[in-house]
Amino acid sequence: MSEQTGNTQPIQPYKEDDTQPIKPVKKTPRWRSILTSILGFLLLVGLGGFGGYSSGIGTRKAAEDAIISQQLSEQFSFALVDIEFGRYENARQRLEFIIKNDPGFPGAQGKLTEVLVLSSIPTPAPTPTLTATPDFSGAENAFQRAQQLILAQDWPGALTALDTIRKLDKSYKTAQVDGMYYFALRNYGYDLITKQGNLEGGIYHLTLAERFGPLDHTAIGLREGARAYITGASFWELDWRQTLTYFAEVSAGWPSLWDGTMTASQRYFIASMRYGDELFLRQEYCAANEQYQNASAMGALEAGSAKNANEAFQQCYPPTAIIEPTAIATTETAPTETPTTP
Repeated sequence: MSEQTGNTQPIQPYKEDDTQPIKPVKKTPRWRSILTSILGFLLLVGLGGFGGYSSGIGTRKAAEDAIISQQLSEQFSFALVDIEFGRYENARQRLEFIIKNDPGFPGAQGKLTEVLVLSSIPTPAPTPTLTATPDFSGAENAFQRAQQLILAQDWPGALTALDTIRKLDKSYKTAQVDGMYYFALRNYGYDLITKQGNLEGGIYHLTLAERFGPLDHTAIGLREGARAYITGASFWELDWRQTLTYFAEVSAGWPSLWDGTMTASQRYFIASMRYGDELFLRQEYCAANEQYQNASAMGALEAGSAKNANEAFQQCYPPTAIIEPTAIATTETAPTETPTTP
C-alpha cells in the first residue's frame, strides 16, 4: 500500500528568528519600597496621634463638665444662703446663671420662682393695715392688694386678687403674677392639708401650683401622703389589711396628717387592733400577736383586744412543759434460803 504524501504540508524547519525574544523582568527600584514603608509609618503615626487627640478632648470635656457641675452646685448653695438673708437680687442672678448653664438643674427653677415672688413683695411694715373695702378698679391696685394679702398669708384673698388682675389685664406683669400664683397656691394647699384636714382641697391646690412651677420635695411628699391617707380611709371597716398597709406608710412619714376626724397614727393604731382581732378569729395566733404587739407599742389596747392579745401570745408561745423526775421504788428482796438453827 503506497503512502500518499502529496496532500500534506511539508514540515517547516524551526527557525530561531520566528520566536519572540523573552523580555527581562524589571525589578522595582529599592527607593520605592523605602518610600512606601515611610509613608505607611507616617500614616500609622498620624492615626495614632488623631486617636490620642480625640481621647484627650474627651477627657478634657469630662473634666470641664465636672468643674461646671461643681460650680453650679456651689452657686445653688450660695443662692440658698442669699434667700435666707433676704438678698434676693444676688440669689436671682445666681439662679439665672445656673439655669442658663443647666436648665434641668434640680430645684433651680422652683427657687427662681420663689425669689421672684419674694422680691416683688414690698418690705413689710411693723403692723400692716388691710383696707376693709379693697379697690380693684385697676390691675395695679389689684397687684398691690395681692402683695399685701400674700404678706398677711391670706392665701384665698391673694388668689382672688390675682384672678382680678388676670381679668383686668392678662398681660400685666405676667412673670411676677405667675410667681405669686405659684406661691399662694402652694402655701394654701399646704395649709388646707396640715391645718384644716381638707385633704382633697389641698391636693387640688398643690396640683394647680404645679402648673406654674415644680413643687418642692416637702409639698410633693405631703400630697402623696394625703393621697395615701384617702385611699387607706376608703378601706376603713371594709378591709383592715389594706387599711393597715396604707396607714403604716402614711404614719411613718406624716403621723399627724388627718382628715378632720383622726390622725394617721390613730388610724394605724386602730387598724392594727382590728386586723389583730380578725386574725385571732381565724386562729392565726402568731400573726394576730404581731399586730397586737404593734398596736400596744402605740397605746393601750381595748379590753377585748387586750384579752385576745393575751390568749394569742399563749397560743403562739406555749409554756415549755417541765418533765418531773420519775420516782424509782426500791424494794428489798426477801432471802430465799431458810436459815438453819445450830
